[in-house]
Amino acid sequence: QVQLVESGGGLVQAGGSLSVSCTASGTFFSINAMGWYRQAPGKEREFVATITNSGNTNYAGSVKGRFTISRDNAKNTVFLQMNSLNPEDKAVYYCNAHVNRTAWSRVPSEYWGQGTQVTVSS
Repeated sequence: QVQLVESGGGLVQAGGSLSVSCTASGTFFSINAMGWYRQAPGKEREFVATITNSGNTNYAGSVKGRFTISRDNAKNTVFLQMNSLNPEDKAVYYCNAHVNRTAWSRVPSEYWGQGTQVTVSS
């Protein structure tokens, strides 16, 4: 089985910075894309950012220029640096990974972390 464990998050004032990270563990062959999603109270889960195993990134328009996603392939870890945070960024942030369980996997399996809370005070 594959587990995604997030760390970081917490409380920050508006305009401040915060970072979260997520490490994949378990038995698998490789990881394709890793990313972050978030869910605010009463809202649908939404895309934040994603990064491929070759380092190509994609961001939601609402975070572009403020958030930076990166990864350490050797450690199966993805990071999200969040700058210039505002109250609209308050949400539970979820890690996402597309994992090849074996060398013969045709379609990667998708996994989610348990979520980590990010709160921004105004």
